[in-house]
Amino acid sequence: MASSNPGYLGVTAPISTSESTEREKELTVSLMEELRRQGTFESEEESKTREIVLGRLSSLVKRFVYKVSIARGLSEAAASAAGGKIYTFGSYRLGVHGPGSDIDTLCVVPKHVSREDFFEVLEPMLKETEGVTDVSGVPDAYVPVLGAKISGISIDLTMARLALSSIPDDLSLQDDNLLRNLDERCVRSLNGSRVTDEILRLVPNVEVFRDSLRCIKLWAQRRAIYSNVNGFLGGVAWAMLVARICQLYPNAIAGAIVSRFFIIMYQWTWPQPVLLKQIEDGPLPVRVWNPKLYPADRSHRMPIITPAYPSMCATHNVSASTQMIMTEEFKKGSEIVDKIAVGTAQWSELFAKHDFFHKYRYYLQVIASTGDSDLQIKWAGTVESRIRQLVMKLEYVDSLTLAHPFIKGFDQVSYCLTEEEMRAAAQGDISEVVAKRKKEDIEGKEGASTVYSTTFYIGLAIEPKQPGAVGPRRLDISWPTTEFTKLVKMWEKYDEANMGIIVRHIKATALPDYVFDEGERQPRSAQKRPKTKGSGKSSNTSPDMPHKKRRSSHSTAEPISATSSSTSTVRQPTNGLPSGVTATTLDAASSQNGIYNTSIKDSSRIKSPHLPFGENVAVATGA
Repeated sequence: MASSNPGYLGVTAPISTSESTEREKELTVSLMEELRRQGTFESEEESKTREIVLGRLSSLVKRFVYKVSIARGLSEAAASAAGGKIYTFGSYRLGVHGPGSDIDTLCVVPKHVSREDFFEVLEPMLKETEGVTDVSGVPDAYVPVLGAKISGISIDLTMARLALSSIPDDLSLQDDNLLRNLDERCVRSLNGSRVTDEILRLVPNVEVFRDSLRCIKLWAQRRAIYSNVNGFLGGVAWAMLVARICQLYPNAIAGAIVSRFFIIMYQWTWPQPVLLKQIEDGPLPVRVWNPKLYPADRSHRMPIITPAYPSMCATHNVSASTQMIMTEEFKKGSEIVDKIAVGTAQWSELFAKHDFFHKYRYYLQVIASTGDSDLQIKWAGTVESRIRQLVMKLEYVDSLTLAHPFIKGFDQVSYCLTEEEMRAAAQGDISEVVAKRKKEDIEGKEGASTVYSTTFYIGLAIEPKQPGAVGPRRLDISWPTTEFTKLVKMWEKYDEANMGIIVRHIKATALPDYVFDEGERQPRSAQKRPKTKGSGKSSNTSPDMPHKKRRSSHSTAEPISATSSSTSTVRQPTNGLPSGVTATTLDAASSQNGIYNTSIKDSSRIKSPHLPFGENVAVATGA
């Protein structure tokens, strides 16, 4: 299965081996000062807390393996010797975690412990442990994960079941033979730890890599493009991109790496893959990323390939929309670091907050709701894991140039006194009275209930109205939204009596206050866009957005000809939690709707960022 791999040449050849200039040293010093001001480094006390938490988790895992071993009929001695071990990976293992960061942790267990045991035995054990909160398992995720907070530290725990009767304390995961006889989910789980260690081994200077990655992580988080589940890049993908630039400039320091990162990534010739080393074939019957063999691998838009065997694509979730968004952010970042280099901008400008909730005229709200806090964590997580499927379906809709998912959901708890309030809260219509109400206000009152809801947002960019077009336009999104709700309801644990799912569109002026920071929102009267004559371009268009060809719509629903700006239908199940689709058509009459102007300009007038004299982007990008 792991043969005929494409041989991408030159993946480790450096562009430049020259030493850093005095200016680059100054920029690096100022960058590190800014990162400290931004609070990206945790205190010594927080660091010790993490070590204590990992110690407690390690002990719990050993007890878990012992408990399952006894249940399988092993003797006391064999159960005690069965072991069980945890390994960290991700940002914590890479050394770039900050205050509030979670710890990605791998639980390695012997062959007689099953994945079902992981969720059915370990999950309850975690819930019963003192100081542990927010325990939730997602067993059907691409990489099944068990999340929890231990002493306030978030833990994401994955599991790998090895073909060994016991797990020794000194077990190293570098041996490829450990992958023998494992299912794909175990291989993917092991890959997290193996990849992290391999990245650290392949970078020329670990400290420079860490400083540079800390900067890029903060930038990606502030620009709201740090989320694998939503179709952007996750932590390991960002780490591999930074590691690749470090390989190209082995003697460079952080300031120079960051500057070149944006220029090279903006001009990268996707789908040319990013590789830290040649893809290795191996003797094991496991799948290795290979677009020549696998059609699914050919569909990857921004392939960033893990360096540990078996090589996998860390970015299979990237869609056409999220690729456009990231490409534009790379360009903006390169323009800012250009100005920083010549002293006309500060590093703080690179870390400016995103403008997602100011960017579009229309948004989709996806609201997941339940009446139970523990159930809500699982239901909201399931819905979030399917959001990218909705984005991909929206990309097929005519006149929609882009569907932009936001990287996190907004949680709300509503204390309701009546069924009417409960239904409204589950649909996202939370009145000021309900919002201010506290738990004690409903205790002991007949008919009172609590609604837990999580709301996700997708920004919709609509094509500008074509010259000469007359009359109002209708953008029909009923097919993708209906298909999405069908998809989330296919979850095996979906319970219509206790779970609600609503998809609806709202205008930017109707966005709730909770999506904005204090003082960020403009006064309501100032939010109306002025009507202008002429080209119809709004003041916040992005004229350099890459051109995107439209595909035909798969929607079978006819546009609804209505004089109002939208039409809505809601199906109300008897349980009182709304479940349905409320978004059917949007009024696309205004040419101001589009945020991205996809018309092609004279290329000679578009200024592209460039590497320093003598450095060839084509070499860096593998073109």
